[in-house]
Parts: sequence; C-alpha cells; structure tokens
Amino acid sequence: MLRDNQHDFLYLIWKDPETRKNFTVGKLTRAETSQFQYYGEYKKAQECGWGKLNAFPEEKIYESAVLFPVFSSRLPDPKRRDMEKILEKYGLAEYDAFELLKKNGGRLPIDTYEFILPISSDEKTVQRDFFIMGVRHLAPCAGNDCTLLPQVDIGDLLQLNPEPENKADPFAIQVSTNRGECLGYIPRYYNQAILERLSKGMAYSCQVIEVNRKHSCSECVKVRFNMPSIASK
Repeated sequence: MLRDNQHDFLYLIWKDPETRKNFTVGKLTRAETSQFQYYGEYKKAQECGWGKLNAFPEEKIYESAVLFPVFSSRLPDPKRRDMEKILEKYGLAEYDAFELLKKNGGRLPIDTYEFILPISSDEKTVQRDFFIMGVRHLAPCAGNDCTLLPQVDIGDLLQLNPEPENKADPFAIQVSTNRGECLGYIPRYYNQAILERLSKGMAYSCQVIEVNRKHSCSECVKVRFNMPSIASK
C-alpha cells in the first residue's frame, strides 16, 4: 500500500480530449480527514485548456470528514442490490469509498478524469492495471479502423521498450507484441518508477486482460503489469 507520511493517497489524472495526453492535476489523501489539493502538472494542464474543478476553486488544501461528494458521486451507489458482487470483483470485504476509488479509478464516460495509485519507490512488488496509451498514434489502426489493430488477445504477454531518445518524453516506454508490432506506451505517470526497476534488471510481465475493438482505439487494450513478474516470484 502506498504511503505518504503514513497517509494513503491517489493522483487525479486529466486526459486532454484533443491530444489524449495525461496530466497529473490533483492529489487526494486519506488521513484523519479526506484532503484534496491541486498537484503536479496542473499548471501545464491549464495551458492546454483544462479548468479547475468547480468544487475546488482555490489553490489550497481542502478537507472533509468524508470523501468529497464530487468524488464519491463517481462510485456505484452503496445501496445497489448488486453491491456485493461489485465488492467481490474488486476484492473488497466491505464498502469503503476510498478503497473502491483506488480500485476502479472513478472513471466516467462523461469526462476525462481518472484516479490512479502511483508506484511508490519502496514497493517491493508492483501490480497495476491500465490501458496502453497512444494506440491511435502508433498502431496501424490510427484510431479509426480497429481491424488494423495488431493481433492481440487476452492472455498475451507484451514487451516493454524504453525510448531514452524520445524527444517528447525521455522516460517513454513503448509497448509491443512479441512479434515486434508497436501498440503504444506505458502511461506517463508510471514511467519513471518502472524505468528505475528495469535498470536494476527486475523481471516483469505485461499481460493483456482486455481488448475492446468497439470503442476509441486510444483506449482499447488493457494490461496487467506485474514487477517482478509472477513467474519470477
């Protein structure tokens, strides 16, 4: 579990709807109270057209005795009849809004926000599920013809290829099939932590867990990343 001064925290990510680039714009912390503040690349995001959240108009630390309603509203209603199945899906024994937000990211189809659990430098084992980024820019499908997406199936193991000469991001990590077909990139907010481990020779596995050819190819291949790899443990 990630800790920051013994507190759990998540990053709020905003994705530019035009470029699909991810920006870390906020930090949500669970301590004795819930705390939120703008963080990371929020000023760069503003330059790209992002505006502050209406619930947090000022650049300060906000506090609440419970999870902020603007965030808890992104979660399934705890009174849902199928809540037991939802909790089972995410491996939770009981309803905990912050833990559920950590598990499902609070993603909604109506906006471009997502919460992510960053990788801490002291995590001995890492497991994260995420969509490969930049598919429409690198894969032959170009984001508009899913039939041209390189053949990938659930269970396939993918390869990571660091790109230190990448002018846009020297920490970029390209993801490709075992046949060498490029799919896209690891999300930027995980790059440096993964590169640090790769430089130490740590084994990894990057396995396809979802392929969706019916929606935007900017988010059509979801993977489960383990480091060290499950096989090497």
